[in-house]
Amino acid sequence: MEKIRRTERLGAMTRLLTAVPNRVTPLSTFCELFGAAKSTVSEDIDLIKQSLERYGQGELETIAGAAGGVRYRATISKERAASELLKLAARLGSPTRVLSGGFLYTADVTAEADTAELMGRILAQCFYDTRPNLVLTMETKGIPIAFMTAKMLDVPLVIARRDSRAYEGPAVKIDYASGTGAFSTMALARRAVQAGQRALIIDDFMKGGGTLRGMMDMMREFDAEVVGAGVMIKAEQPMRKGIDGVVSLLTLEQVDPSAGNVKIEPSERFR
Repeated sequence: MEKIRRTERLGAMTRLLTAVPNRVTPLSTFCELFGAAKSTVSEDIDLIKQSLERYGQGELETIAGAAGGVRYRATISKERAASELLKLAARLGSPTRVLSGGFLYTADVTAEADTAELMGRILAQCFYDTRPNLVLTMETKGIPIAFMTAKMLDVPLVIARRDSRAYEGPAVKIDYASGTGAFSTMALARRAVQAGQRALIIDDFMKGGGTLRGMMDMMREFDAEVVGAGVMIKAEQPMRKGIDGVVSLLTLEQVDPSAGNVKIEPSERFR
């Protein structure tokens, strides 16, 4: 095998690790790929770890044992998270985003790959310790954020729909009270979730918590455990929610359609 320079090896290893966040890669994979000794690979990993942490690009964790290896986690400092969420709040706080009925237009922001990835990185970091097997969301606006969260956790994304799809096979359907108080239907393919799995619920917006509660009820139908819930925005009103303990990136404190006023801030956790 042609001898590979350390600088080339470091660049390739960094790319391979950061491409699969939260996935354990055995050291033997790099030994075979680069024709390097295990001690050499270990030294390279130490250098990559120092570089990533110095520039706030995430963390490398070495896992001992037969099934061990190295794992990249796309962490973000509290200071950077606060700064980025403050910028996001400023964008979303524009009066031009107020829609009739008191709704806030956010679809363009959640559809931005970089912004969705940032939110997914922050949310994933909040739930690493819960060790979910999947991320569950409700169609459609929450999908980009949930997908990026799932990517950072290296787990599948499962999407609950408002009605079943023939191409997804048999489905479980439940009725739930939405944030407006009206009853809606939620459907999920029977093959999407296995009994005993651990689900993390991610959505774009929480008002009263009805949709999140519906997804929790859906997981009970599958005998799956809900290990946490996170949203991009949580409305301050109503004060009483249908679900407690939800991690929110931003808090919508006030929206006045008649005056076009919006007050949105990073949630207390990220200030």
